Amino acid sequence: MLMRPDKSFYPSPRLAMQAPKEKYGYLVIINPLERQKPDALVCVDLDPESSTYGQILGRVDMPNIGDELHHFGWNACSSALCPNTPHPHVERRYLIVPGVRSSRLYILDTKENPYEPKIIKTIEADELANKSGYSSCHTVHCGPAGIYVSALGNAKGDAPGGILMLDHDSFDVLGQWEVVRGPQEFAYDFWWNLCYDVIVTSEWGTPNMIMEGVNPEILLAGGYGHHLNFWNLPKRKHIKAIDLGSEQQMVLEIRPAHDPSKPYGFVGVVLSLKDLSSSVWMWYLDNGEWKAKKVIEIPAQPADPDQLPPLLKDFKAVPPLITDINLSLDDKYLFVSCWGTGEFHQYDVSDPHNAKLMNTIKLGGITHHAAHPSAPEIALNGGPQMMESSLDGKRVYVTNSLYTTWDQQFYPAGIKGWMVKFDVGDDGQLRLDPDFFIDFKDERPHQLRLNGGDSSSDSYCYS
Repeated sequence: MLMRPDKSFYPSPRLAMQAPKEKYGYLVIINPLERQKPDALVCVDLDPESSTYGQILGRVDMPNIGDELHHFGWNACSSALCPNTPHPHVERRYLIVPGVRSSRLYILDTKENPYEPKIIKTIEADELANKSGYSSCHTVHCGPAGIYVSALGNAKGDAPGGILMLDHDSFDVLGQWEVVRGPQEFAYDFWWNLCYDVIVTSEWGTPNMIMEGVNPEILLAGGYGHHLNFWNLPKRKHIKAIDLGSEQQMVLEIRPAHDPSKPYGFVGVVLSLKDLSSSVWMWYLDNGEWKAKKVIEIPAQPADPDQLPPLLKDFKAVPPLITDINLSLDDKYLFVSCWGTGEFHQYDVSDPHNAKLMNTIKLGGITHHAAHPSAPEIALNGGPQMMESSLDGKRVYVTNSLYTTWDQQFYPAGIKGWMVKFDVGDDGQLRLDPDFFIDFKDERPHQLRLNGGDSSSDSYCYS
């Protein structure tokens, strides 16, 4: 039998940008514990030519309550074409869905019925802890050597967190990825500059530090994560930690350049203790040494304390709270979610050392509650949060829930879930689609994956 690579795998980002447009997307839906309903994976129609465009095509409820589904991913993607560890037999078929609160991992098969995938395997917390020593799985990436999953802490919910591996075929837990950990303790996101044999990891906090919300004492003491960690990928060895400063609290989303010949990337920082600003930092290779510098800073906005949640009243300001960033496949545009102020930013990062703000669009926000054009009478809560950009870079989908206990602290009136779409025109300008708005009511949408891959799902080994 002749084996051919999955048609949705592309050797380079340049070729991936020529892929067919997405027809649908998978979205995790969170139900807060007080609702006593399970989380779900839904399939959303994203085909403008369809009669059900913008509607839910199918739904899979999880078998348990309280998972808090998070950053799920595919079993395989374009990295399967990398020459050092080729896997031509795998296909983009299974979704690996982590429950950050329950420490479960669900494996869903999308092949038989793409609109309603089937749960074929559940990895329980005990098995995860016994085989990897970790808990609270957070982010999934399909990589050249298997399936990589980040975990926020050890089996007791303390440090260290790290990365565990799943087998491509059986989805068995293989164990911890790290061989030489070095000084790294906190974990969150990770991704790689593949052709430079480097994994970069970021830091949030342990499960015991984040599960019940922001701990003001830990925060004001600079106790959340503030490092970027660099690892030798084939040796699985920590090689460098860059301290962004203890005032830079919660170093989250990792977005490397998609062109594998470019040794740089971006990471978002939620909050500065100095002035409540948020920032984006760039890491880069300089004469053989990994370095990092701040390339974007977004200031806090003064606000009437009466309009602020208890956590922010004494500060008399709304922090931007950068909770997600995304880089277009041509490495030209960086999109930034400011969940606190309710703003969505677009930057030109053609010169990554000199990011230029192009557009700011308001939607939701702690004090603004900016409405969507389709329903101008409805004041939105939550703000732009998780996002996903299409392979061609022309569409960006955005949802509004962060994490249930943190939602409650920053939006105590409660989050009403929504999903919107931004379009990037031929002129490069970002515009909010006035007709695309999905109201999830009391359920909270989070991570989205597009059916043929997207700008944060795949990695490439060719330019």
